[in-house]
Amino acid sequence: MKPHLDMDRIARELGADRKGKVSAAGGYFGALQLLADIGSRFRVPAGGGRPTDPRWTERRLVPLAPRTLQRLEALTERVRTRSGVHVEPMQLAALLLEKTAERLSDEEIKGLVAERRRSGR
Repeated sequence: MKPHLDMDRIARELGADRKGKVSAAGGYFGALQLLADIGSRFRVPAGGGRPTDPRWTERRLVPLAPRTLQRLEALTERVRTRSGVHVEPMQLAALLLEKTAERLSDEEIKGLVAERRRSGR
């Protein structure tokens, strides 16, 4: 088990101020963050089975284009190779969807709605 790091104490000892959480959005560091999220969140259920996030209690069907599913399968294979955690394409999709939804600000959502209205859809 990893030791718990007291980030407030570390900042205090370094004479720093904590300003908030920083997360990588994409690229190499974003991929590393995704691997870390999978490793820290996915747990094998008590009754056995594949690892999953225990907070995911809702099940929904999500339609995908074949190209999107192929991309998710390729990404999943890379995650499995790098992390050693068995993850399925739709689990990866759920994690990416969750992270993107958390990142979108109200202003960005308003911009998406306004853009859609301008294009007449």
